[in-house]
Amino acid sequence: MNQRIYLSPPHMSGHEMKYIQEAFDTNWIAPLGPNVDAFEQELCNYVDIKYGLALSSGTAGIHLVLRYLGVMPGDYVFCSSLTFSGSCNPIMYQYANPVFIDSEPDSWNMSPEALERAFDWANKENKMPKAVIIVDLYGQSADYEKLLPICEYYGVPVIEDAAEALGATYKGRKCGNFGYAGIFSFNGNKIITTSGGGMVVSNDEGAIKKMRFWSTQAKEPVRHYEHKEFGYNYRMSNVCAGIGRGQLMALDKRIAMKKKIYQRYVNDLNSLPVTFMPVQPNNEPNYWLTVMTINEDCKVSPEDIMIALEEENIESRPVWKPMHLQPVFKDYPFFSHLENKSIAEKIFERGLCLPSGSSMSSSEQSKVIEIINIVFSDCR
Repeated sequence: MNQRIYLSPPHMSGHEMKYIQEAFDTNWIAPLGPNVDAFEQELCNYVDIKYGLALSSGTAGIHLVLRYLGVMPGDYVFCSSLTFSGSCNPIMYQYANPVFIDSEPDSWNMSPEALERAFDWANKENKMPKAVIIVDLYGQSADYEKLLPICEYYGVPVIEDAAEALGATYKGRKCGNFGYAGIFSFNGNKIITTSGGGMVVSNDEGAIKKMRFWSTQAKEPVRHYEHKEFGYNYRMSNVCAGIGRGQLMALDKRIAMKKKIYQRYVNDLNSLPVTFMPVQPNNEPNYWLTVMTINEDCKVSPEDIMIALEEENIESRPVWKPMHLQPVFKDYPFFSHLENKSIAEKIFERGLCLPSGSSMSSSEQSKVIEIINIVFSDCR
């Protein structure tokens, strides 16, 4: 069988072992340590924000921010629908109610029109949200010039879920910088990885300090173990943070390679009835994954392509199934971009994530492109 081509595998820079070895040499193997402190500072410098908190996952970061913002049982939180469940599961941790917001067609991110519709409903029903979670989908920034004023008008803070968008920019400003707090993920498939892990960033020093306290089991600063509040075991280990430091050094190279992969897919598949995730003029994505949709009038389905690729040991994935379609969230409100027409559903039905690993060779990408062309030629 052919060697497997993964969707977005980890790609080591060669610098990681230096920091891992330092952790071993100094016996900083337990959670926390110099690598954690340095990784927080280095990432904050990169995204131009003041304070960071390295955690076990991006999901943990969203959870901590929701708690800090006072989200309580019965409260409401707005969230992008076209995303991974990690964006909205923390709403449920707080026993609050998610309200899902559709995508807009120009970037596939949160629709300002749907957000306005949701706020109108919330205002009339006295269900104003405690927070809005805006996702930067597949490495591209949402349209904050339109979205933020809506949230500011109603006085509702924004959590920017930039889990997929480290290194991407909107009008020259790095993602993670647009909300009250920003969230990053370093899961194994992200543009850089710490094996697992995430980070919450903010310019509010008090918020980061409080979340740091909660994330280390809410231990009071006394000699014995004293707890006045409940906490979590959410912190990143010193070894994992060392991996992150080495990865961060190669981030700009990874973005350049991802962009090159995206551009080749667009160029080599431009004769097919497909459309790639649109890149907006104000945005420079990190091109984490190359995502395409198949035209509605074409009888080729995303599954046809996924099956053909899998037969050659090549991984691909469907687009995120929107949260409002998930059985676990079926009873919660959803607001569409157009009345009675969901953009997110259309993208899910016709969308496909192509292998986009920054370590993918030119010949491997040629193989993917060849198979996709064969599928379409067989269906003509």
